[in-house]
Amino acid sequence: MVVDTFAADKRQTAAEGQTAAQPSPEQARPEEDPIHPLRFGVNYTPRHGWFHSWHDFDPARARADLDAIAGLGLDHVRVFHLWPLLQPNRTLVRTAAVDQLAHLVDLAGEAGLDVMVDGVQGHLSSFDFYPEWTRSGHHRNVFTDPEAIDAQAALLRTLGRALAGRPHLLGLQLGNELNNLVEHNPVTPDEVDHYLDTLLAAARDGLGESGGLVTHSAYDAAWYGDDHPFTPQASARKGDLTTVHPWVFSGDCARRYGPRSPQVGHLAEYGTELAKAYATDPARPVWVQETGAPEPHIPAADAPDFARATVRNAAGCAGLWGVTWWCSHDVDRSLADFPELEYTLGLFDSTGRPKPIAEALAETVADLRAAPPAPETRDTALVLDCTPGTRSVSGPGGAYFEAWMRARADGGRPAVVLAGRADDAEYLAARGIKEVVRPS
Repeated sequence: MVVDTFAADKRQTAAEGQTAAQPSPEQARPEEDPIHPLRFGVNYTPRHGWFHSWHDFDPARARADLDAIAGLGLDHVRVFHLWPLLQPNRTLVRTAAVDQLAHLVDLAGEAGLDVMVDGVQGHLSSFDFYPEWTRSGHHRNVFTDPEAIDAQAALLRTLGRALAGRPHLLGLQLGNELNNLVEHNPVTPDEVDHYLDTLLAAARDGLGESGGLVTHSAYDAAWYGDDHPFTPQASARKGDLTTVHPWVFSGDCARRYGPRSPQVGHLAEYGTELAKAYATDPARPVWVQETGAPEPHIPAADAPDFARATVRNAAGCAGLWGVTWWCSHDVDRSLADFPELEYTLGLFDSTGRPKPIAEALAETVADLRAAPPAPETRDTALVLDCTPGTRSVSGPGGAYFEAWMRARADGGRPAVVLAGRADDAEYLAARGIKEVVRPS
């Protein structure tokens, strides 16, 4: 098992109450801070009881999980509480549940880990978690009902105020892949914009002058789904940085091309470059916030090499904030009704033993810290010409996706540029793009 001294140094610093302040998104911009260290972390899934463990939160078990994560040399975790437990009534945020979350954040800091907190869960690993005041005879559309939006804003303000000022807090995210809820909560792109703007403002208000990142996340339909109401523009322009969740099962990518294919090995890199194309700020950072090796899409024997390739290829992107693996621990098979792939996504198995993929990730992170990669020159861009109704051309199986992957497999390092910016000389110069190519 590789144990990185970075984690030990972080634990010592945290114990002294002197965790280094994290750079703001502006400080993270590559042209202003070319030696900004990449962040490497994991999405924390409790080993005992999965997220149902919030019903009987055990600090000792949580601390053991977090110490194991820190032992891999990772520097941060993303954590999730359950919405119904935090806010069982529209006008009630439970102090005890908020205190549990704050305790977990403090335990992570003591282990040498910085923490990103997701507020509204929402959706986790194929299960939806709605408070009862949004359901049955009290049904409210969580994206469009004014009272439901106000309640979620109040929750985020409360969480922000409870967590503000902790030196190891990275920030507050609205929730995990909220666009998974659109099937039961119909919404338009304009309504999504209003929803996100309202909740982002509430999160900022909660964190106050202490600052911290304020972000939101969406699963891949936001980028590849024709007419999906969560848009690439919303992902790439709202919040302090862009989060991407490039999963190999989206568009059946791994099965379509093969688990060892260039398309799979470069998927997180591609997702990062696609996100940069939709941003109005050429220097906006991108966070690969979820990526993982789900079986059977990625067989266990291929998972270590997949992790190495994914992290190294993404690390070559200018403007990358970091990579956060999904997830820390396998779901115990004593828990029923999960999709098969959810049981094998962890770096640790359900007994807490590190898997081969954990060692591969730890070694890759250690290598990248020892010799930080210089961002790859991407002076040639492929033009992406699509409408909201043809967004799928940029996803696995789509003509644009395949053109970009061919160029990458041939040794190129293509950027992505939207058709509407392909003739904007000032914009292209800001991104370092010298040649624009339209896919044939």
